[in-house]
Amino acid sequence: MQPPRPGQPHRPGAGRPPNFRPLPGPAYRYPHGYRYRRWTVGLFLPAVFFSSYYYYNDYWRLGLGAPPYGYRWVRYGPDLLLVEVRSRRVVDVVYGAFY
Repeated sequence: MQPPRPGQPHRPGAGRPPNFRPLPGPAYRYPHGYRYRRWTVGLFLPAVFFSSYYYYNDYWRLGLGAPPYGYRWVRYGPDLLLVEVRSRRVVDVVYGAFY
């Protein structure tokens, strides 16, 4: 899975497989002072979300591909965000990945 190039038209969740189904996920705890926000491509994720607690490594269970080098899948509530680690920029969003 390649992240979209800058200026390339992008629809959030475009990398979602055709037979995608959300998974039941463990309880999610937002960091202090945060609540649900609908992230979109191009926004920058705060540094507090770059810890092993928020990284999602079982992307294969959702039928998603491995993130490219330098990118991570980050869980944010019911959604999964593909984020470029160096810049913290969101490059893809899978809304409703968990229920």
